[in-house]
Amino acid sequence: MYEDIEAGYLNMELLRFTTAGSVDDGKSTLIGRLLYDSKAIFQDQLEALERVSIKKGEEEINLALLTDGLRAEREQGITIDVAYRYFATPKRKFIIADTPGHIQYTRNMVTGASTANLAVILIDARHGVIEQTLRHTYIASLLRIPHIIICINKMDLVGFSENVFENIKSRFTVFAPKFDVQDIRFVPVSAKHGDNIVNRSKNMKWYQGPTLLYLLENIHISGDNNLVDPRFPVQYIIRPQSDKFHDYRGYAGRVASGIFSRCDEVLILPSGLPSQIKTIDFASESMKAAFPPQSVTITLHDDIDISRGDMFVKKDNIPQISQDVEQMICWFNEKPMQLRGKYIVKHTTNEVKCIVQEIEHKIAINTLTQDTEDKNIRMNDIARIKIRTTKPIFYDSYRRNRITGSLILIDEGTNETVGAGMIRIHTNSPPQSFLRKICQGRIFIFPDNRGRASSETTIACLTLYSSMNAFNPFR
Repeated sequence: MYEDIEAGYLNMELLRFTTAGSVDDGKSTLIGRLLYDSKAIFQDQLEALERVSIKKGEEEINLALLTDGLRAEREQGITIDVAYRYFATPKRKFIIADTPGHIQYTRNMVTGASTANLAVILIDARHGVIEQTLRHTYIASLLRIPHIIICINKMDLVGFSENVFENIKSRFTVFAPKFDVQDIRFVPVSAKHGDNIVNRSKNMKWYQGPTLLYLLENIHISGDNNLVDPRFPVQYIIRPQSDKFHDYRGYAGRVASGIFSRCDEVLILPSGLPSQIKTIDFASESMKAAFPPQSVTITLHDDIDISRGDMFVKKDNIPQISQDVEQMICWFNEKPMQLRGKYIVKHTTNEVKCIVQEIEHKIAINTLTQDTEDKNIRMNDIARIKIRTTKPIFYDSYRRNRITGSLILIDEGTNETVGAGMIRIHTNSPPQSFLRKICQGRIFIFPDNRGRASSETTIACLTLYSSMNAFNPFR
């Protein structure tokens, strides 16, 4: 019986969502109310909340204390760091990332939202749409979060007015086309009193839409994974060297996208060498196929020199291969971005050095327009830049693949993460443009009848590139 319950829980669909919005919009209170009304709080946790609330002189339980665990957060009544909470209902499992609303903690919001399927953006009904609302929504759209729920909170402080709700909804809708998010929902709530969080509000009978929990339980997310482009970044080489597994050589990692099956023909990048999948192992089991986000070990029929940072792909579906990478970046560090500055790039399991070649523009958050004059990128700024890496990386556009389309920049001296980037694809179409560039004067590329380089030529060029030792990325 218990085994069946455990298996049912493990096989349940998981939704990751983040809360965002400005300071004091009620993000932590909303999460606390969601957990409280869905009966996801243990009795000892509830008793601890009651004791702390009484000690602080509050008249009722402060549900925000469920996620605000740092001493500074409880003293100031604000969220500083990202707090994660886990709960489940009979329909779905959830991981909540409660992110801060202060502008100086925008980088924490990016961290919490980077893996989310859905974002809950809170708006204070008294203040309406403000700069931080637009900033967080724009970041959510940059991170390609496919679903956004706008919770207009503190409706109790405006008399549960339908006009206030509609005015804020209309105001936000004006900016919606600039966010490039297809699924945006609006829910009027009162997190403090529980209106439209888990149970329908008796004070807002004019609202006929679903509650927040109903949306979280039923919103469709199974189609969000990219199952079209097979990408498997190698993380670790497994060589047990035991009597039982004397000749075992496995390549461990997480499937970034697409589906890999036994007997599939694959290419190994950057060498471009072909092989065939022999087995797909998960713990002690052998699987017929692997798909995202499963972590598996793949063995091949051929012995090939493969190391961390290499990538398995299909020969008819090769990612972009280039040293010149264009991206939208959110800057995390107090030290401004340095044009021509050198940084470390961490992309999937690969790590290379790079130089910032160009700062194209910065995003003016108030108007969501491009500022081409001010190119001083400071902490929490969002900008479009170009970098050049010391060796090619294998990537897709972030729009198409959130795993292979994302990267982070690391300061060489302090080892601090200074920026998070979302890759954009160049108008010229790598990998063919890249291959033409590196092979110019050494080999001719004959495109197929659809104007593309053949996979055999691609492999030849990749092999040729591997033998080029005098290539200077910073020329």
